[in-house]
Amino acid sequence: MSVILETSIGDITVDLHIQERPRACLNFLKLCKIKYYNYCLLFNIQRDFIAQTGDPTNTGKGGESVFSKIHGEKGAYFEPETMPPMRHVKIGTVSFANNGSNMHGSQFFITLGENLDYLDDVHTVFGEVSEGLEVLQKLNETIVDDGNRPYQDIRINHTVILDDPFDDPRGLKIPARSPSPTPEQLETGRIAPGEDLDEYGGKTKEEVEEAVKEKEAKARAQILEMVN
Repeated sequence: MSVILETSIGDITVDLHIQERPRACLNFLKLCKIKYYNYCLLFNIQRDFIAQTGDPTNTGKGGESVFSKIHGEKGAYFEPETMPPMRHVKIGTVSFANNGSNMHGSQFFITLGENLDYLDDVHTVFGEVSEGLEVLQKLNETIVDDGNRPYQDIRINHTVILDDPFDDPRGLKIPARSPSPTPEQLETGRIAPGEDLDEYGGKTKEEVEEAVKEKEAKARAQILEMVN
C-alpha cells in the first residue's frame, strides 16, 4: 500500500502501515485522493531532524483531517493510534504531527535523522519512505531561514495512490481532476521552484534574506491587487 509524493525536487514513495495504523492511513490516503496535499509547501525543514508539510495554508497552523469533510468541524482532528508501538528509528519515517492537543489533522513529517526517540509516543508513525531517499538528502541540505523555512519553495505538486484498500467514506466528494493552484499558493514571495539561483550566487545570508523579503512584499501586493 503506497503513495507517491511528486515534489518539486523529486518523487518520494511512501509505504503505509495499513494493518498497524488503519485510521491514520485512511486519513492520509483519502486526503491524497481529494488532492488536499497538492501545492502544499514543505514549510519546516530541520537538518538531521524532520521535513514537515501537509498544511494547505502553508503557515504551519492549518490543515484538518479528511473526517472534517464528512462530519464538519467536529471531525477536524482525530486521536493518535499508539498500539502497537512504532518508533522513529530510521531516516524516512513518516508520521502525523501532533497539533499540540494530542490530536492529528493533515500535517505530517518525514524524518531526516535516525533514532529520534523523543518523537515517539507523541506523533503517530504511519509509513516509511521506500523510494526517494536521494530526495530526502536534498531536503536535508536545503538552506533555510531562522524559522526553518526554505528560501526556495519546495512543494508537493501531486500525489499518486498506488493502492487503496479502504472504501471511500460516505459523503466524501472526490474531484474529477486535480485543482488548479491559487495565486496565494504560487506567489509565496520566496524563490520559486525551478527559479534560476545564479542571481543569488555570492550573496551573504543577510542579502538573500533581504531579497526574499522584497519578493514577499511584492507577492502580497500582487495578491491584494487581484483580490480588489
